[in-house]
Amino acid sequence: MAVKPLDDRILVKQSEAEEKTAGGIVLPDTAKEKPQLGTVKATGPGKMLDSGKRADIGLKKGVEVFYAKYAGTEVKIDDEDYVILRESDILAVVQK
Repeated sequence: MAVKPLDDRILVKQSEAEEKTAGGIVLPDTAKEKPQLGTVKATGPGKMLDSGKRADIGLKKGVEVFYAKYAGTEVKIDDEDYVILRESDILAVVQK
């Protein structure tokens, strides 16, 4: 299924939750924290400004980002977890 976000929204594929702690303890599903890291899969055209023009989105497809913990709407597309966020909910871009 193809999904195209509207306005300044961004579709992010969530990273998998950590299976083990740094000390090597295996975490059960109930103890895993929701990841705040993901990969941009699609972006909208940008926010509509009062002038009638659209503001450009500063992210491109394939970029890894950190986003706010309780931001966005979680959706399941083709059995994969995604989150739809506003551009302002993106906190940082991962530099490699």
